[in-house]
Amino acid sequence: MKHYNLGFLGFGNVGRALARLLVAKSTELRERYEIEWSITGVATRGMGWRARREGFQASSLLGNSVDASSRPALSTGINEWLRGARPDVVFETTSLNHETGQPAIDYLTAVLKFGSHAITANKGAVVYGYDELSKLASAAGKSFFFESTVLDSAPVFSLFRETLPAVKLRAFSGIFNSTSNVIIETMEAGRSFDEGVKMAQELGITETDPAHDVDGWDATVKVCALAKVLMRLPLKPSDVRREGIRSLGTQKLQAARIDGKPYKLVARATLSDNGSSLNASVKPEQLASTDPLGNVRGTSLAVHFELDMMPGLTITSHRPSLHSTAYGLLADFINAASG
Repeated sequence: MKHYNLGFLGFGNVGRALARLLVAKSTELRERYEIEWSITGVATRGMGWRARREGFQASSLLGNSVDASSRPALSTGINEWLRGARPDVVFETTSLNHETGQPAIDYLTAVLKFGSHAITANKGAVVYGYDELSKLASAAGKSFFFESTVLDSAPVFSLFRETLPAVKLRAFSGIFNSTSNVIIETMEAGRSFDEGVKMAQELGITETDPAHDVDGWDATVKVCALAKVLMRLPLKPSDVRREGIRSLGTQKLQAARIDGKPYKLVARATLSDNGSSLNASVKPEQLASTDPLGNVRGTSLAVHFELDMMPGLTITSHRPSLHSTAYGLLADFINAASG
């Protein structure tokens, strides 16, 4: 039986969902995987850098309070926090910075240099820091995993890493943003753009700033993450032709739905003929039901891969939730512990 000290960098909706999932799966983790755990570090903007070697009560953390009697150490930054919490695994779920990937990259760098497994749901860190973070993980004999960054819990990166050796990815297309789906379908029903945003917020699926969703930034960064990891090609958000959904009016969306070709916010990337660059875009497109992505509705997400060894492979995450994103982090934890 192995005991793991866990650190949480960020404890918002996703971090809380992961804590609840860890509690719910405690017996299975212990009996099936010989994993026991305690949360020894939590860092948020509101709470500060909190560390307690003996562990926090998950119920106190989930109840928006830290047990005063525990007198957790209040650190001044990431390195002191790591020394205080001494985590074996750190889950990084801070807000997306689509321009630099910071401060997530600096946090994950410190985590790996400390000698902990680094698991993130932050796609910006993958886009801008994948090479360096992967090298650090390899040198430390630790894992840098990020399955939750694109399709929540649906396996994408682990699928290629573990089950698709020697394939060449030629192109991919995807519906990567649940918020845009919900807004478009709300407007198809005759309601306003703002009502669609509100509905997505009530579902808990929007980015911290919903503009990242509706202006295509979330999907764009996901395109760049897939390109970097699966195609080994550096692609920055500024390299992607990006158009959000703000220009889509209710009447236009309703007419497209009646015509059988509703609009979706579609992300695409295609390898150039010489294999040295990518043609990438994120923009609203009309899709027929025969398209691999044509029937993706609601909060569902999907990606369609074109490979040299097979004409098409489609992965769908059906109506993912915060629970799904949390499961992706949990799966990465189990895989890191088992590796």
